[in-house]
Amino acid sequence: MTANDWICAEFVRTRGQELTDATLQHVGITLASVALALLIAFPLALAARRWRRAYGPVLGLTTVLYTVPSLAMYALLLPLFGLGAAVVVSGLVLYSLTVLVRNILAGLESVPDEAREAARGMGYGPFRLLFGVELPLALPALMAGVRIATVSAVALTTVGAIVGYGGLGNLIYDGMDSFFRAQVLTASVICVVLAVLADVLLLGLQRLLTPWTRTGGGARARARIRGGGRGGPGAGASGGVRGSGHDDGVPDVPGEPGGVRGVPEPAGKEA
Repeated sequence: MTANDWICAEFVRTRGQELTDATLQHVGITLASVALALLIAFPLALAARRWRRAYGPVLGLTTVLYTVPSLAMYALLLPLFGLGAAVVVSGLVLYSLTVLVRNILAGLESVPDEAREAARGMGYGPFRLLFGVELPLALPALMAGVRIATVSAVALTTVGAIVGYGGLGNLIYDGMDSFFRAQVLTASVICVVLAVLADVLLLGLQRLLTPWTRTGGGARARARIRGGGRGGPGAGASGGVRGSGHDDGVPDVPGEPGGVRGVPEPAGKEA
């Protein structure tokens, strides 16, 4: 503390319990806010998709909520929830709705009509169609929204320090008041690590839940190989078609440079 260095191993050693408690509070607030936001965003997205009259109001309301400054948001929520963690969680839930609602809608709208028709032909009702066909196909877009909302919540949780429930933000604010560099930097680095770790874990969960997205590139490559190269059947010399103007040991048909050997040129092509 005397040297007031930005990097101080002694601070981490002596204040380890305080850093752990702040990190656990930070993670708890983030998980609670994202989970509640997902539970609220899902029915809102379904309502906007089912009733077109609700589409504009739902998107408009969630967008307006996202534009409210965080300090003003907490001030408006204080009379409803009192001074506690509920204020921070509620504010983060409202901020996450914009991303989650839009991504859920985008995922559901990207489901091919052929998949829906095939499911209906197999006797799927609306409920089974939604959870058995549409949601699995919409998972990539949905998980992308969850990742964005989670990383944003990790960052915005620090603002909760103004009401005493900001997790690592409490340490950042206290360090800024006393100009204690090691405390500010250490809490900030842990916050960044939490955001990166959460994004990586959710990306791994997305890949685990959507294995078909990992095999798409390999299937396309195998299809190109079976089709005779990059251009498929009828490609150039690299695709195995003769008469492309390259010397492959067999003479081309006279008067047909670059054409497929043995096949006359269409009439009028010279012109």
